[in-house]
Amino acid sequence: MDKALLSKTAAAMVAPGKGILAADESAGTCEKRFQSVNVDCTEENRRTYRGLLFTTPGVNQQISGVILHDETLRQSGNDGAAFPAYLAKNGMVPGIKVDKGVVNIPLLPSAEKVTEGLDGLDKRMAEYFKLGARFAKWRAVITIGEGIPSHTCIYANAHALARYAASCQAASIVPMIEPEVLLDGDHTIERCEEVTEATLRATFAALAAYNVSTEHTILKASMVVSGNKCSRQAGVAEVAERTLRVLKRTVPASLPGVVFLSGGQTDLDATAHLDAMNRIGAPWPLTFSYSRALQNTALKTWSGKAANYAAAQKAFAHRARMNGLAAQGKWKSELEKQ
Repeated sequence: MDKALLSKTAAAMVAPGKGILAADESAGTCEKRFQSVNVDCTEENRRTYRGLLFTTPGVNQQISGVILHDETLRQSGNDGAAFPAYLAKNGMVPGIKVDKGVVNIPLLPSAEKVTEGLDGLDKRMAEYFKLGARFAKWRAVITIGEGIPSHTCIYANAHALARYAASCQAASIVPMIEPEVLLDGDHTIERCEEVTEATLRATFAALAAYNVSTEHTILKASMVVSGNKCSRQAGVAEVAERTLRVLKRTVPASLPGVVFLSGGQTDLDATAHLDAMNRIGAPWPLTFSYSRALQNTALKTWSGKAANYAAAQKAFAHRARMNGLAAQGKWKSELEKQ
């Protein structure tokens, strides 16, 4: 465990005005997104599209790191440079998604899931470090519904996150822990706040039990929002206030930073919520780790056509810049100038 390297990596990930690009979609998720723009989900198309994002001119001014899929970590760009080496050379920290997806928890309702991937993880971590990865990500899924999440579900996921984080740090890789509370459902924002707080309390208790160093851990948090089918959708200010309140109650001050997932929010909502939180202020750097909220417009613009490459990069650069401003609490004021 190289604490100096872990500290350097964590600090770079949450550098002022920068955030993380999540480009770790599985082939299945990629296929759904590519189908929406009529692009075949081949390995070569995935490589081309991700290379488009990584090589966008000047994007390293707002993107501090990239979460890669195992496939992408082993690929190279059109110039022959391995993607991890290219990112590192251009000031972006290469990361790797290491979980193996979710499965049902036996004897619980089917919506209750736990994430797999702990078997053989130490060996994979050593290989990922050699391939250039300096941080990793593990996603847990918490669903809100009638009578759920259960205590069992929350704690099963908390302990998996903690075991994963310990394995990361032993390999000198910064763990990004992602206990995502899904926005799917008709639950109120009050219920989301309650579940998010319980989830984070359990997660940090498990990290402590496994001797994980919070000084070398990044939290990828979901925002406290109304369920997407709830009749009352909370406004930007309320989302910011409730999210910050939960974080201040549960997250250690020693954490280097918090990055947020967009979790199905619109591009603008994800940016506005992040901006509002940074205008209020927090004990840690607050920034983004978005996938769709950074990529949506770029993917639609590209649509698999080489002629659209430059326009797609321009669209991606714009979303990165807007979220870079939001990470500093400057997005709304910038809009008001226009």
